[in-house]
Amino acid sequence: MGIPKRATSRIVSELKRYQPILSDAKRRDISESDTVVIVGDMLADVLGYNKYQEITAEFAIRGTYVDLAVRVGADIRFLVEVKAIGSELKDSHVKQAIDYGANQGIEWAILTNGTTWRIYKILFKQPIEKTLVFEADLSTMNLRDEDAIECIGTLSREGFTQSSMDALVQQKLATNKFAVAAVLLSDPIIKMVRRELRRLYPAVRIDEDILRNVISTEALKREIVDGDDAKAAQEELKRAGRAAKRQKAKAAGLAFANPAPTAPSV
Repeated sequence: MGIPKRATSRIVSELKRYQPILSDAKRRDISESDTVVIVGDMLADVLGYNKYQEITAEFAIRGTYVDLAVRVGADIRFLVEVKAIGSELKDSHVKQAIDYGANQGIEWAILTNGTTWRIYKILFKQPIEKTLVFEADLSTMNLRDEDAIECIGTLSREGFTQSSMDALVQQKLATNKFAVAAVLLSDPIIKMVRRELRRLYPAVRIDEDILRNVISTEALKREIVDGDDAKAAQEELKRAGRAAKRQKAKAAGLAFANPAPTAPSV
């Protein structure tokens, strides 16, 4: 995702400084308003936003206010809903920010209790939906985990771009359990497993439908092959497959239109 090195260094050093602060605040079970103060400081110190110009609590939602918003220039990058540091986060807690973001065309929302941070992408559908893209406990995060630091870095002032956030979403879509289950049940994988089993047991007849049923009902957990999330992953797999075919066809077309030069005859 290409987060600048200076941003990565700042994130690591500031998280190291904030981890004991967060642990102490959790031990003292500070209030929601006090947690908002810490989160605002982290947006500035860890993520690099100007505390007095780019972090605000002035966005009203139906008469109430979203806790914090990060705005660079005229663009609101993301909304932040904060709960008390001792609270257990629930998806329903971020509904207010999601509703506001959907009405204002803002794609990103964060739900946090100071320690745990959840990044959501707002999906402009009917009805409005959201997907959890990334979750981490910053108070215990391994600061040598480059992938986790890079994910946090996508939210930073230097790292936040449409392409970096889209890459974060694609990483989530490609590696969540529903997507992996959908791939395992796809025709190419079923055929590959069948070929390998026939190689190992040449005398045994193996039917693809039976094999698919065994994988979906016995090898995998039911909740990751059934339900809305599983269906969404299956549709995303189809969409990604179509996009990959289009990209391959485009590349082939370019290669045909621009053949490699041949060496001159001597």
